[in-house]
Amino acid sequence: MKRILSILTMLTLVANVTAGVIVLEGHYQGKNLYVQNPFAGSGVGFCTFEVTINGEVTTDEVNSSAFEIDFANFQLKVGDPVIVKIKHKDDCKPKVLNPEVLKPKSTFEIVSMDISKDGNFTWTTKNETGKLAYTIEQFRWNKWIKVGEIDGNGSAENNSYEFKITPHSGENKFRVKQVDYSSKPRYSQASRYMSTSGEITFSPVKAKDFVTFTGETLFEVYDSFGNIVKKGFGEKVDVTNLKKGIYYLNYDNKTETFVKK
Repeated sequence: MKRILSILTMLTLVANVTAGVIVLEGHYQGKNLYVQNPFAGSGVGFCTFEVTINGEVTTDEVNSSAFEIDFANFQLKVGDPVIVKIKHKDDCKPKVLNPEVLKPKSTFEIVSMDISKDGNFTWTTKNETGKLAYTIEQFRWNKWIKVGEIDGNGSAENNSYEFKITPHSGENKFRVKQVDYSSKPRYSQASRYMSTSGEITFSPVKAKDFVTFTGETLFEVYDSFGNIVKKGFGEKVDVTNLKKGIYYLNYDNKTETFVKK
């Protein structure tokens, strides 16, 4: 009897050692997973022997060359977190054909956008189906530049966000964007804001140590080959370590040149 128990224990240990698991984590997006399921390496039976969703065993029929992981019986809402575990024999490996369906997708719709007089950029969205960051962009120097980032809530209900902007003189344009697993950006429309601050200038045109602005501003400095060598926000730029020559200076809402002596 002891010998039989010993053999059974050894078989159990071997079974545990020869089992693998594929783990997929994400958020339910309203679509099912499809799995390609090869035969076990021994040639007996199929590779997968159990599938769980958030710790609960599914009733999916896994004894076939391909099967579907159906989320319908789990009463999930779009955006709910999901952990799928596919347990399989160690001498083979099933293949999930569409794992991207658990990754958050950018589906936001803008309900409203506004910029207050004191520079608060606010926007409200709906129909978010995953927690994706919002990148805040400002149109400066004939291009859209990133000025901030805020985490998205990922809720289908209304979501409200706020960001403190740094406007330049004159008319400003701001927008938000998200980038999901497809790597394709999704943009909002632009929100416009007219700044009452005065126009900023700089001096000297021929600088040895510093370029000084008449007020705080975002700035970028490019060399004659178009390489960015300095960027920041402030009232002056330290140019002491730059080589002599002509440089392009983006600041406020304009692009001009200066010479490093």
